[in-house]
Amino acid sequence: MKLRLGMVGGGQGAFIGAVHRIAARIDDDYELVCGAFSSNAEKSKASGIALGIAADRAYGSYEELIEKEKQLPEDQRVQVISIVTPNHAHFGPTKMALENGFHVILDKPMTFSLEEAKELEKVVAASDKLFCLTHTYTGYPMVKEARQLVRTGKLGTIRKVYVEYPQGWLSSFLEGGDNKQASWRTDPGKSGIAGCMGDIGTHAFNLCEYITGLETTQICADLNIVVEGRKLDDDGSVLMKLNNGASVVLTASQIAIGEENNVKIRVYGDKAGLEWEQWDANTLKVKYADKPTEIWRTGAGYVSSFASHNTRTPGGHPEGYLEAFANLYHNFALTIKAGLEGKEASEEAQDFPGVKEGLRGMAFIENVIASGKSDVKWTKFTV
Repeated sequence: MKLRLGMVGGGQGAFIGAVHRIAARIDDDYELVCGAFSSNAEKSKASGIALGIAADRAYGSYEELIEKEKQLPEDQRVQVISIVTPNHAHFGPTKMALENGFHVILDKPMTFSLEEAKELEKVVAASDKLFCLTHTYTGYPMVKEARQLVRTGKLGTIRKVYVEYPQGWLSSFLEGGDNKQASWRTDPGKSGIAGCMGDIGTHAFNLCEYITGLETTQICADLNIVVEGRKLDDDGSVLMKLNNGASVVLTASQIAIGEENNVKIRVYGDKAGLEWEQWDANTLKVKYADKPTEIWRTGAGYVSSFASHNTRTPGGHPEGYLEAFANLYHNFALTIKAGLEGKEASEEAQDFPGVKEGLRGMAFIENVIASGKSDVKWTKFTV
């Protein structure tokens, strides 16, 4: 059974919308049946038709989509709505979709502000529908394996974390031209109060808390606007303390010339350490004080059920960004389908980011910006 999928945003010329559609198709869990693909009604309809959507279900706005789909017979109307708009347009369609009985998949960060995130948390709690936030990197098999190694005590007590996300694509003033991605991501009216830290710093933050299973309690941030004329941060470093006393060094930069998207994390306990990076995503290194480093590989028979559940190909075949993205869609679909059958999905299937991760991500943004402006060395991390 395929779930009927609708999309808000992601029309012609959009990057992330196409990624979401590919992710939805990989496991044949969804069928795209409707959409409001642009804030421009004409462009939205043209985008829908180009994607093979029936003309009467290529809507001019998300409000029209939700209202008209709600009126269709239950066996025809959309079941899941994927929202892939810029940050400022996350809250409205998500709230309306949940309140009108639709499951929601939302691109990160969850909202434009922490205040909106808190309100959305209440909406999700009051709804009987499911919510997924696409923190992509948690979908990689060996990231899930890293989490399981920490959970089962292989690393011992966590002491230190280094996590980094370097990019170089905003090393020049791209927003001064016609680069759509640069324009909205550096615009406070569309992106929010943070630039680099909101866009990619949140991924690093989420990866740290996901793998360690710990929560941030204190931060000390240094943020920079390097490119002249830019309105939001494009580089920064954050020191963090976790709730077991462990310390974290988090760096994110979009002006590191020559860098692409090599997200990397190292976690050290009192028994062992681990290392994972996106450029070699099938490999997880486990390090010891008194014996050689172990190389754990995706697809091997010794990995946990969480890693194997999220692996599609035999060992040696790279499981990449699109597959990691698809794992979020697939697990979300499995959880919905189990509910439709009156069952509970497996723990592996329910392992996808939700409203808690979204709320903490927005808290990270607001705490980091506040810390960056403060003269106080350490500030309390508040949600």
